[in-house]
Amino acid sequence: MPKYIWLLVIATTINITGGSFLWPLNTIYMHNELGKTLAFAGFILMFNQGANIVGNLIGGILFDKFSAYKTILFGTFLSMSAAIFLSFNHAILPYSLMLIVIGFGSGITGPVMFAMAGSVWPEGGRRAFNAIYVAQNLGVALGAMIGGLVASVSFDYIFISNAALFVVFFLIVLVAFRGMDAEKDRRMHTTVIEQSGKIEDKPAFIALISLSIGFFVVWVAYSQWQSTIASYTQIIGVPLEQYSSLWAINGFLIVLGQPLLKLVTNKITAMKHQIYVGLGIFIVSFVIATFAKDFTMFATAMVILTIAEMLVWPAIPTLANELAPHGRAGFYQGFINSVAAAGRMIGPLVGGLVVDLFDIQLLFYLLLALLVIPFFTTKLYDKGIQVEQATEK
Repeated sequence: MPKYIWLLVIATTINITGGSFLWPLNTIYMHNELGKTLAFAGFILMFNQGANIVGNLIGGILFDKFSAYKTILFGTFLSMSAAIFLSFNHAILPYSLMLIVIGFGSGITGPVMFAMAGSVWPEGGRRAFNAIYVAQNLGVALGAMIGGLVASVSFDYIFISNAALFVVFFLIVLVAFRGMDAEKDRRMHTTVIEQSGKIEDKPAFIALISLSIGFFVVWVAYSQWQSTIASYTQIIGVPLEQYSSLWAINGFLIVLGQPLLKLVTNKITAMKHQIYVGLGIFIVSFVIATFAKDFTMFATAMVILTIAEMLVWPAIPTLANELAPHGRAGFYQGFINSVAAAGRMIGPLVGGLVVDLFDIQLLFYLLLALLVIPFFTTKLYDKGIQVEQATEK
């Protein structure tokens, strides 16, 4: 892999490790420590992800039009500043406000990481995006594993650890990424559209929207593991450190399972088919979670969930990169990242309302029904592109 891919991988791992001290425990902290309802916790997380959406779009545009280095430095500085403030004061009001700032700053940073991966290693294809994805999950595993142990002692240490790693991430970006703009390749290839422009861009953007609808639905379901399911595990007596270990299982399995994943993706060469298989496995994981009553069952569901996301998550930004016309890679990555953030925004709020008004079993049934939708959006997303290509021929 090129030098900048390794730098992106290292920086991403450190950044996500810091964030993973906090994000899996947000709902538990607000609900169990501060005494707020699940719906309230979902409402705050909605604002956090709403800010993340805005940050994703801004970050993607700045990457295309301005400076990759300054963009990622700005986003990192915002998140670091909010995390430092939060380490001193995490009552509900500052906690809520700083969570929004962190969401905005992280949103700016996210699409730049993915767009840079595709830019500096275009011949790497999905390997470039998979490298960032693996780095993210290594960070999740490390942060969740350590964070659960730290939180069982005191939540105060969680905020301090989060801030410290944001500082390390900022320093790495400041020093090691200075040459990022020189490495940025604006000739990002596309297998779909050769020229940029309003007419050529339209079918690609329509395809991106169709792909994004299914991606949004899957994230709405997935986000329940970080919100309603997290709180539910506490209610049925799963210890906090065991819940955090679920995310450690998730992250380490993604890292250690890469050789097996490579064998699978070598046989499933069509990206569509890879997504179909992943979606089917997602459904199996939620069926098991529906009947889970102890840690072992939740761990089993998490292992299956992890296999599903290993197939789906890297495939979506890869397709977005292939769809992106010349000079639009940052925007397309920002858009697809904002869709994921929208799913994380709406998911906890809707899930919290359903559980507060009814029960978690109804929520599981609704999620299983929703997970049928991405099969159709994935099948249909490139129909307009195929028509465009046939017309050109």
